[in-house]
Amino acid sequence: MIQKTTLSFFKVFFLLSIMFFAKGNLHAQTIVPAQLDGLDKLCAGSSFNEFFATFSYVNFPEGTTFTIELLDSSNNPIATTLLQTIDVSATQKTIKFAVPTNLVGSETYGLRVKSSGTTTSTRFRNSAGNTSFPAYFKVYESTFSINNKDTNATICAGGSLTLSVDSGTNSPVNYPNLKYIWYKDNVVIAGQSGKTLTVNAAGDYYATIDYGSCTDANFSSNHIAVGNSSSSSAVTISSSLGNPFCASGTGTILTATSGNKYQWKKDGAIITGATNRTYSTNESGSYSVEVDFGGCSATGTINLQSNGFDASIDVQDGYKLSEGETLSVNVTTDATSPTFEWYLNNNLISGETGSSYTVSVKGNYKVKISQASGCIANKEFSFRINGDSGPASVIPNIIKLSGMNPYWNIPDEYKNAATKVIIISSNGDKVLDVVNYQGDWPQNNIDFKNVNPVYYYVIQSDTGEKKGSITVIK
Repeated sequence: MIQKTTLSFFKVFFLLSIMFFAKGNLHAQTIVPAQLDGLDKLCAGSSFNEFFATFSYVNFPEGTTFTIELLDSSNNPIATTLLQTIDVSATQKTIKFAVPTNLVGSETYGLRVKSSGTTTSTRFRNSAGNTSFPAYFKVYESTFSINNKDTNATICAGGSLTLSVDSGTNSPVNYPNLKYIWYKDNVVIAGQSGKTLTVNAAGDYYATIDYGSCTDANFSSNHIAVGNSSSSSAVTISSSLGNPFCASGTGTILTATSGNKYQWKKDGAIITGATNRTYSTNESGSYSVEVDFGGCSATGTINLQSNGFDASIDVQDGYKLSEGETLSVNVTTDATSPTFEWYLNNNLISGETGSSYTVSVKGNYKVKISQASGCIANKEFSFRINGDSGPASVIPNIIKLSGMNPYWNIPDEYKNAATKVIIISSNGDKVLDVVNYQGDWPQNNIDFKNVNPVYYYVIQSDTGEKKGSITVIK
């Protein structure tokens, strides 16, 4: 901790030297620094930057001001910031000053007094009698992290691992001129001062910011215990929500043993883009991750299970519904107090909230099952019901929005990628222009105003073009 220095008296030899010098030099301007008792180094920072220096002076005209200057190893002066001048007596002052915030730290700075008339003193001496001592401004004074705050890491035999200071808003990496001191088993690693360190041996590693004699060990990084391994058992995967987990929200975060590179798989298949140490998922399954430790790789696995609920549906996707036929679709589930929502062509079917639904028209269906107590979760099943199209010439020209099938459902032979369907309003606005139409128009509310709106369609297929009108009624 830096101590403030104030002096109430001079050493006897200073007073005698001033008196002797004054007798032989009646008009010489003289500044004699006092010893900096208790101030062995200038360790400044954002939390502290106030220092005191006391000196004696003679033969200076009234109004003369004084400042404190730092001197580098080449004796070049560096101005400090004057905070306060304290008159101790008619020939003695104490100056409170601050070191520059952009000071380049060094172990060999000096300190002197300079008058407004350019007279300078000799260098101050600290309590050890030295005229050179450390001076630093610490631009970053806080703990920081390396390798995402890991506490353990693994390297393979003959491999290596890179330790790196983490970036972020509050990180020393934002100050590129900083240097670092790296430690292995509490011993300084010589010649390593960058923000990264490559290690190839087991041990306890951490870093501090290099402020020379002003380095504060309390502001170090987290410690990482690096171990050696060459077997797959070295890689473990943890689940942030435990295993089994509640499959809701954004899911659980899987975290692998720290290494250099990662590749995640689910049920043996590579997950594209999943190359970070962590992977977030809401699905059960067998997850594995291959970790490159530098020089070799190892794999860890986890059989991730959800404690949500199971459900099944008994409908055949693509079932072809005959004319006049109905089909009962049933959902079986072990969910606690489940709720059900049925959809046709992505539109909620009003009033259908049971575990079964009777299908009477073709279209794209979906049922959503939700569990609202315990582990809050939901599942969805989608299926398509096809049907006999009837004669190709029969194209509906009336849509009743309150009916069983509130959509313009054209024959199946027109529902393919080779057929284009265009619908135009009576104002000439194109409201639909698609290929592979699936019988799901209209999907938005229609403004009836005072009359039933009329639209016009154009169907362009390999067999020719068909045109006609569509009247929409409530």
